[in-house]
Amino acid sequence: MNGDLVIGVDSSTTAVKAIAWDKRGKIVAQSRATFEMISPQPNWYEQRADDWWTSLCQVLRNLTAQISVNRVAALCVTTQRETFVPVDEHCQPIRNAILWLDDRSRLQVNELDQKIGNDVIQDITGKGPSTKQSLPKLLWLQQHEPQVLERAYKILDVHAFLVYRLTGKWATSTACADPMGLVNMRKGDWATDLLKSLNIDPAKFVPIQPSGSIIGEVTEKAAEQTGLLVGMPIIAGAGDGQSAGLGANITVPGKAYLNLGTAVVSGAFSESYVVSKYFRTMYSPIEGTFVPEEVLGGGTFTVSWFVDQFGPDVGNLKLPLSAEELLEVAASKLPPGSLGLMLVPYWNAVMPPYWDPAATGITIGWTGAHRREHFYRAILEGIAYEHRLAMDGVAKATNQPLDEYILMGGGSKSALWCQIVADITGAKVTRASTTEATNLGA
Repeated sequence: MNGDLVIGVDSSTTAVKAIAWDKRGKIVAQSRATFEMISPQPNWYEQRADDWWTSLCQVLRNLTAQISVNRVAALCVTTQRETFVPVDEHCQPIRNAILWLDDRSRLQVNELDQKIGNDVIQDITGKGPSTKQSLPKLLWLQQHEPQVLERAYKILDVHAFLVYRLTGKWATSTACADPMGLVNMRKGDWATDLLKSLNIDPAKFVPIQPSGSIIGEVTEKAAEQTGLLVGMPIIAGAGDGQSAGLGANITVPGKAYLNLGTAVVSGAFSESYVVSKYFRTMYSPIEGTFVPEEVLGGGTFTVSWFVDQFGPDVGNLKLPLSAEELLEVAASKLPPGSLGLMLVPYWNAVMPPYWDPAATGITIGWTGAHRREHFYRAILEGIAYEHRLAMDGVAKATNQPLDEYILMGGGSKSALWCQIVADITGAKVTRASTTEATNLGA
């Protein structure tokens, strides 16, 4: 196929978006659909994997109705990371998918440290065990739902699930498999020795192909459901974090992206595999390179929580501003430091550099002189300081000083937050040229 368009699909935690891009990186058409998140218990999060497929079919049908499908040369999928679903031989889910933000496996994280050692696991997989990854959740299934693992023909990340539904092929990409915490990063394949030591069958995982390679072609059945052409190439993608970095052109040392989203994710670029407690190491979509990545569970989630709980009641003020915008204006008038108020933003455990699933948030220096705008600013500053702590570790471990950050995500709309990041890191800060960097990276 020699079309002049490519389709990028971003299947994220709560929605899927398909965009048709031309050769200059211009958006030609787009479509979006949401799907439900299920919480059967506090801090447990699941989804119906079939909803990923139904939503993808919906957006692709909408997209192909806006353009001539003959113009499309290929399609690539980027997805939420660490989330997985056990399926049978026909790719039918055996249970709901367990999401990356699910917190049920805290005890299993500690068990992994005791049985194998966090340092050993991080050296193999590039990342210390955390409740975000698939490995401790597989142990949880082993202990609480053993029949699920016994029945499972394959255990699929989101990318692998969608690839099978599109192509009929069992496969995933290096940069989608590795966030699960199950890949030997030096070998580029599943960590079979690690899996066997935990009585997890490596045969339940699909073959891994390089990101950017043709992973399969659209089947006749998928074409009927999506509106795509039979035989259209499907390209092996990457996790949404790595795709965002590629979409922001983080392809040389010295630059990093900072995604101020529900969680804060920041990544740099490295041509060598480096391991450090200050970050987790991911495969880049550019084969043979790596992304030293920082993750903080509470980003705009923390900001939104504070605004919802303590923000001003704007209902009777009759102002054209939201509660968050009012706090932003007030906080921007305060001097740096929030009058001595400091906040440690561990709203949802902590990964690098402490790797503590039980960590919680801390507020220090609270006095009667502080108003809610001080707390609001302290949250923005606390997240920025935490980011600098991790990324200073990246710069030291890779011997690559970071002089520039490309900001993206909902938090990058805040001029105050962008300035705080610039002040605390001492680096050049610019906003991404597109709000669709993740999809563009696909």
